Amino acid sequence: MATEIELKAWVREPEALRERLNALAKEAGSFEKEDSYWYDPAGRLSSSGIRIRKETDEDTQGAVTRAVRVTYKHKEIRGSVEVNDEHEFSVSDDRPFEDLLIRLGFVRGSCKHKRGWSWDYAPVTAELSFVEGLGWFVELEILADSDRPEVVQAARASLLAALDAVGVGAEHIETRYYTEMLLHKRISAASGL
Repeated sequence: MATEIELKAWVREPEALRERLNALAKEAGSFEKEDSYWYDPAGRLSSSGIRIRKETDEDTQGAVTRAVRVTYKHKEIRGSVEVNDEHEFSVSDDRPFEDLLIRLGFVRGSCKHKRGWSWDYAPVTAELSFVEGLGWFVELEILADSDRPEVVQAARASLLAALDAVGVGAEHIETRYYTEMLLHKRISAASGL
């Protein structure tokens, strides 16, 4: 089990950022991710719930892979980075797993759809993502062997250096979760704000 340490930042000029990433890192390919979040109404599971992700990846040679991954995690924001103790496994079909969740009392909550490209910028994985309903983001992630403060601090320094290298200022870092931002947007739209 690895600890994900990551940050995301708003991107104003996605094509320019994509060119910078291509110049600095090795492109891994493109992706499309459809996420649905499931919650236990009795509150026995953390607020992050269970995520079912239907993912399609295409590598730079044109090979396409499809997967359905189930994830649950403990999420925490430390400063400007997200630290996740994540557990993930694959299922062959999302429908039977969703049926199981319903039988266990879980309810489907928010959904998120994003697409973009990824790069290997060792030790950082970089993604340029368009999140439907929100816009463009750069996501930078390091997999660490623990969440000890000194490990998180070193990873944070590497992530901030990578963010600077791709030309995105730290003032564009977003610490809210995508699901939180999408919910806020839906509430604002419903109330006419």
